[in-house]
Amino acid sequence: MISFILRRLLNGFFVLLGVVVIVFLLFIGLGNPAQLTMGQRSDVSTLASINHEFGLDKSKPEQLLYYLKDLSPMATYPDTKENMDKYNYARLFHLSSGEVLVLKFPYLRRSYSSQKKVSEILLGALPNTIILALAAFLISTFFGILFGVVSAVRKYSVTDTVLTVGAILGVSIPSFFAAILIAWIFGFVLSHYTGLDMWGSLYSYDTFRGRYLNLRNLILPAIALGIRPLAIITQLTRSSMLDVLGQDYVRTAEAKGLSRREVVIKHALRNALNPVLTAVSGWLASLLAGAYFIEFIFGWRGIGKVTVDALMTSDFPVVMGSVLLVATIFVCVNILTDILYGFLDPKVRLG
Repeated sequence: MISFILRRLLNGFFVLLGVVVIVFLLFIGLGNPAQLTMGQRSDVSTLASINHEFGLDKSKPEQLLYYLKDLSPMATYPDTKENMDKYNYARLFHLSSGEVLVLKFPYLRRSYSSQKKVSEILLGALPNTIILALAAFLISTFFGILFGVVSAVRKYSVTDTVLTVGAILGVSIPSFFAAILIAWIFGFVLSHYTGLDMWGSLYSYDTFRGRYLNLRNLILPAIALGIRPLAIITQLTRSSMLDVLGQDYVRTAEAKGLSRREVVIKHALRNALNPVLTAVSGWLASLLAGAYFIEFIFGWRGIGKVTVDALMTSDFPVVMGSVLLVATIFVCVNILTDILYGFLDPKVRLG
């Protein structure tokens, strides 16, 4: 089991390393991001200062090594106040070269526009994205299983047809297009009836109440983000339920005189959920990545909105940090899922 865990951790490390290299090549390796950002407004001294701070005055291989060193949790630096303020590290021990081996959080550099640390910007927006993804996850899982069960129990009925067609549409329609439709219809056209707005974040401001939690703004973006997984879960649950309802033990339970509800809930659903939950377990990380354009459309102040805004202003450190953060979350969730499967199923470890 230990070797299985080590293999998964090593695979995750190489995936993240590949993401770092690709991100570097896209945003730094193919040009000077500082020059692209500052444009004609830049003067020589300002540009030189930015290039020196981020190592952009070095060769491309040196810049890549410099970037990897910034991201590494352990590195060596001259023990100066400037480095201490920049990396906020903990000293491990001094080296004979005069540098010090330090332990630190990955340094994602600073925003070109606000000069704030990218980590502070992203960590400030991350809770909103997690709340949005979690709400979409709960909505899609609950209603997906419910619709799948109803569709299977009422096979070939009008209800089954409507739910099946709805699931096909949910999978087929792009999420950003569905978000635009939902925002327009329920947040604008029918806003007098729904009481919902097209835009809004988790917190609102009022003259009398000041800053307050506004969960109403969570409804539309959570539904828009959850439509695709809801449709897939509905299809998976329906297929699994139809397979289970045809098993001998289900017919035996019905022959014993158990009610249809008891047979469906206590016997069929419990066994039908196994493949569904296996598929659902990997959706939360995917929803974090899928929240980018949903947040931008609804004005939800999360990682996605911050990233798109940064991309529009060529604030590349924020964009790079966002991609790496989401990739890290995605890889960590997949590793934990694989390890959990390894505990539950020995065949996974052997594979």
